[in-house]
Amino acid sequence: MFAGAAGTGKTSAAIALAHELYQDDWQSNFTELNASDERGIEVVRNKIKNFARTAPVSAPFKIIFLDEADSLTPDAQSALRRTMESFSMSCRFILSCNYSNKIIEPIQSRCAVYRFTPIGPNDVQTQLRYIAKEEHVAISDEAFKAISYVAGGDLRSAINTLQSAASLKTEIEQETIYQIAATANPQAIKELLCASIGGKFKHALSLLDSLLLEQGLSGTEIVAQIHKALLDLNIADQLKVQFINSIGEIDFRLSEGANERIQLEALVAEFVLLSRGNTSMPT
Repeated sequence: MFAGAAGTGKTSAAIALAHELYQDDWQSNFTELNASDERGIEVVRNKIKNFARTAPVSAPFKIIFLDEADSLTPDAQSALRRTMESFSMSCRFILSCNYSNKIIEPIQSRCAVYRFTPIGPNDVQTQLRYIAKEEHVAISDEAFKAISYVAGGDLRSAINTLQSAASLKTEIEQETIYQIAATANPQAIKELLCASIGGKFKHALSLLDSLLLEQGLSGTEIVAQIHKALLDLNIADQLKVQFINSIGEIDFRLSEGANERIQLEALVAEFVLLSRGNTSMPT
């Protein structure tokens, strides 16, 4: 079982494994199914079982790669468990999932779990530089860092962002990346946090309006970036805990459909109130 975040290479690893095992016959002995498209028990009874019962071509066994297996219903997973047992001599299964805890325990106990961690910023930038060089894309070092920040360890997202930027600009700069990805510049988020913690309420609201109205960013995205930036601020741990608790509450309200501007202004106001009397300032 391959478990990990999106864009970390689970599907690529499965296909590479099939190429390595079967060489030119890999397509005859390998099939890929996306469980999020067909998540019911019928896909297990029909498609998976029909492929599993056929004999492999010039190989000891075939491989079924079940992508997004955590989308399968519990009944479908139970049927899959029985299929895995019945055809264990002629077929092997690779299950890919974002959340391994959504896979039932009987399946987990029959699998070796390989966890794919988010790809590091340096590795993301190395791959992007290779692509940019091969495709003759002019891009600044700051833009590479911006793509790495926006992707958050998702290489697929990073490559898509690079492709989108290259289709719009002949020379890609940092601000181009943030505009395409609908993401705020990290420096702007840090300024918003520092203004709030410093008690500059009106200035913080002005910065917030710039993000919401001028740049058109969503409240959920701003909250996520505030959380990310907050973890790197040099403030007292007790204050940071209170801030994170407030962020969680606002994020929940936004997910329930509350007004974005009102909730974010309330978050800024709460940051100002929590910071009063605290002598530690962000750096």
